[in-house]
Amino acid sequence: MQSNKITKILKAIADPTRRDIFHALVIAASALPITEVSAQFEISRQGVTKHLKTLENAGLVEITTQGRERFCSADPKPLKAVQKWLQFYEQFWGDALSNLENFLDNKNIKE
Repeated sequence: MQSNKITKILKAIADPTRRDIFHALVIAASALPITEVSAQFEISRQGVTKHLKTLENAGLVEITTQGRERFCSADPKPLKAVQKWLQFYEQFWGDALSNLENFLDNKNIKE
């Protein structure tokens, strides 16, 4: 379900460390070994792996194994679902502000 997908994505990006990990992977633009990713953060490799698993469950990261090494790469495409969801509220608030502006303009004309 779309709602569940968005919930997983929002949960994944709610944590600043996960956002930083995701950002590092997006900037890298290629698969990085987990050891290289964890070297960029002041938390244990196990902690980074836990964050990566949450990102993977949200569809934002893909983890593959090559030999003994595990590689991860970012997939920002699922963020489009969040963007689409937010567009409704952008439109809602844009319309609400326009309506308020029209109301205030009409009120000033009547006075």
